[in-house]
Amino acid sequence: MSRARLREEARSRSAAAIGAAVIRQPLMVGLLLSLAAAVSLGMARFSYALLVPPMRADLHWSYLLAGAMNTANALGYLVGALAAPAALRRWGAGRALLAGSAATSLFMLLTGLVIATPPLLLLRAFTGVASALVFIAGGLLAARLASRAAQGSGFLLALYYGGTGWGIGFAALGVPAAQQVAADAARAAGAFAWQAAWLALGLACALATVALRWPVRSLADRPADAAPAAGRGRMPWRSFGWALAAYFMFGFGYIGYMTFVVALLREQGLAPAQVTTFYALLGAAVVASSGLWSGLLHRHRNGWPLAVLNVLLAGACALPALGQGVWAVFASGIAFGAIFLQVPGATTALVRHNLPSSAWPAGISAFTIVFAVGQIVGPTLVGYVSDAAGGLARGLLWSALALAAGGLLGLGQRALPVDQPA
Repeated sequence: MSRARLREEARSRSAAAIGAAVIRQPLMVGLLLSLAAAVSLGMARFSYALLVPPMRADLHWSYLLAGAMNTANALGYLVGALAAPAALRRWGAGRALLAGSAATSLFMLLTGLVIATPPLLLLRAFTGVASALVFIAGGLLAARLASRAAQGSGFLLALYYGGTGWGIGFAALGVPAAQQVAADAARAAGAFAWQAAWLALGLACALATVALRWPVRSLADRPADAAPAAGRGRMPWRSFGWALAAYFMFGFGYIGYMTFVVALLREQGLAPAQVTTFYALLGAAVVASSGLWSGLLHRHRNGWPLAVLNVLLAGACALPALGQGVWAVFASGIAFGAIFLQVPGATTALVRHNLPSSAWPAGISAFTIVFAVGQIVGPTLVGYVSDAAGGLARGLLWSALALAAGGLLGLGQRALPVDQPA
């Protein structure tokens, strides 16, 4: 027997053994896969909220410009979502995820090396492109894991999106620590302490990329997955119109909160330790959300989960703007964290419940596209409103109204007929 044939058989046995781990250890595979959400959202996007106050102070930004940084990220995210189907066809979900995660790590590291506005905007956009690829490929692999598991499919799907909390938690603890450690050295070098935080986040993304290799190999594309990976199934846009509109309003509303809530807390006089605790609790609530909403995602084939989650999220978003005292702040953070990352989970569940597996990549990409468009509008508009009378509190109320509208739109979404063509 030739060496090439022996190597091929060895690879086949290895792939079979790794693939069997999905059946034997779905929870472990799901936990490690959730690092993709930690990279693409928790660190690549939501960590920015902690960096808005020091960057705005050191670089003399308005709230409009601070919001524009997240708008640039969202524009890149839209480009990544549009390019994702072609990337999935060319590379498969596993390779696309690892390539996107490695690129995200690089762009995060580079962000810590510049201070001029144009390159910062460009790097935030590039980070958005790469992180969208990670998030979509990870969502497809999570749907694949849920379909292969004998039970607990709703929980495994929710677990992936809840993994964003790992990234938020790391940012909550790591960003202040990195700035504190680097403060003296940064001043001596004529740099800013927040640059060290970007470097720390980039390194954490790189380490997560290495850890992601195992779940990617466990869920590697097989012949049976070739059709879904190729993305040949169609997305019936009109049939999902209400859900797509609801998800657009979610993207518009939630990003205003996640961009500016830390700045609002600083304005309200919370101590740095309280802000860190707030963000860490928000991240912990995101992780815990996997168990809270899995039944809701599993039971319903219509837009009810989208409606419920968006309305609850609107209330959590309004709390720090309307409430007085630390209790309102912490109640808002815990409630928001326990809800918001399961809205993407609800859209993935909707796709999985209503479309054949060959159409999952197209469906997940479609929802990600409208989500990205909402994120483009949200930060800049909320920043513009916040620069006027009423400040950040008024801006967050606009976000809450958008989320409430998303809840009403979600009520219109019906389950597709079982024989719906894709």
